[in-house]
Amino acid sequence: MLGAIAGDVIGSIYERNNVKFTDFPLFSGHCRFTDDTVLTAAVAEVLLEGGAGSHEAYVDKFHEWFHVYPDAGFGGTFFDWARSRNRLPYGSWGNGSAMRVSPIGYAFETLEEVLAEAKISAEVTHDHPEGIKGAQAIAAAVFLARQGTSKAAIKSEIIERFSYDLAPTLDEIRPHYRFYVSCQGSVPQAITAFLESENFEDAVRKAISIGGDSDTIACMAGSIAEAFYGGVPGPIAERTRKHLDTRLRTVVEEFQATFTGN
Repeated sequence: MLGAIAGDVIGSIYERNNVKFTDFPLFSGHCRFTDDTVLTAAVAEVLLEGGAGSHEAYVDKFHEWFHVYPDAGFGGTFFDWARSRNRLPYGSWGNGSAMRVSPIGYAFETLEEVLAEAKISAEVTHDHPEGIKGAQAIAAAVFLARQGTSKAAIKSEIIERFSYDLAPTLDEIRPHYRFYVSCQGSVPQAITAFLESENFEDAVRKAISIGGDSDTIACMAGSIAEAFYGGVPGPIAERTRKHLDTRLRTVVEEFQATFTGN
């Protein structure tokens, strides 16, 4: 999950100031964690506390973490949902379901378990089929990556199972890509950034380089890259942790110790 958080922190300054190239500063004094990080930590805490399989556990945890970090940059519909402590989903197809799902890719031993849990974590808010599919696709990619699956096999599995078009290259996507908050408009692009990457840092840089919802695309690509490349490089991990408060760092450390052995 630290890979997802690193992508979020690095991408945070480019979300509203898009770049269309990869040669940009990874960190600056303006970097921060956003709602992507907060809700990724919330999912991790559900799993740490034994709440897997429970819609109620996810609702409770999303409400709890929102009220700790109400200014993290949540989308308007989620903000209203969490602020009012609504317990019913709101039919979203947005990428919020996919940005937060990466811990699930580590917490189970079969792909079917991962897909089932990703669905549960998504549908408490994002119960539109595209919202569920986006979360499942990212969780599946993380799971397959940590299992040592090749990029070619990951690509084939995602295409076959979710019918995403992964044919366009980043060079083809980049010139015309704009800000999409939908899963269908950002999840395939994030997966493509990972597939074209040479290492973790390259995956994050490539994800940000297409523009659009930069922190979330980098969050999703970073989560898969961490699993595939065996972690987040030390200097990037250290800089990322410096942007987190004690509560967030504690969850990251507990999750890593419990589910990744690090």
